[in-house]
Amino acid sequence: MTTPILSVRDVRKSYGTGQNRFDALKGVSFDIREGESVAIVGKSGSGKSTLMHLLALLDVPGSGSIALEGTDAATLRGSRLNKTRNKTFGFVFQQFFLTGNTSVLDNVVLPLTIAGVGSSERKRRGLAALEQLELADKAGNKAANLSGGQKQRAVIARALVNNPRIIFADEPTGNLDTATGAVVEDILFGLNREHGITLIVVTHDEDLAARCDRRILIRDGLIVEDSAREVAE
Repeated sequence: MTTPILSVRDVRKSYGTGQNRFDALKGVSFDIREGESVAIVGKSGSGKSTLMHLLALLDVPGSGSIALEGTDAATLRGSRLNKTRNKTFGFVFQQFFLTGNTSVLDNVVLPLTIAGVGSSERKRRGLAALEQLELADKAGNKAANLSGGQKQRAVIARALVNNPRIIFADEPTGNLDTATGAVVEDILFGLNREHGITLIVVTHDEDLAARCDRRILIRDGLIVEDSAREVAE
């Protein structure tokens, strides 16, 4: 069997000390295979956002281990960690995190700027990503002037510009109306299906979770269900 793209073993994470200590994760273990779409669901305070931050190597577990394609994440430090994160992951958050007074293209190519890619290559790849999201005509516009749906498509273009292997989507349709949200969902699942990008969605939206290959339910810092989607014959 191939090595899972992410492997989580008995991961625990606490915040605070003494009486103020909060155990966000109490020992979770699972694997995610390349190309899967996985929904991590749970109520507010369940530990799902903490888990996403750990999977995305934005934080470190208190104990236990996370491996990225067989490499223990604890061995990735400093510039090596930053490079790995920048090259491997794309992020789509509920808040758009776009710089409103700069162009859409400049926002999209930010990961390439961080990676030190030259300006002409940045522009080429940024425009290609915007083209993929049918937003190339807005490349020169200020990000502040986009609609909500256009902003989220720009965020997805930014997530794609580094050709990531995993996209983390945290409540990706939370700030969008139903129709626009459905379009954004279709884009994300299209990328998963057609390009083999692993999609990890953190959500409390059961309809969105139902579209994923797998649903991992977290309650009080523990996985209480890990089930595959039933595919109709």
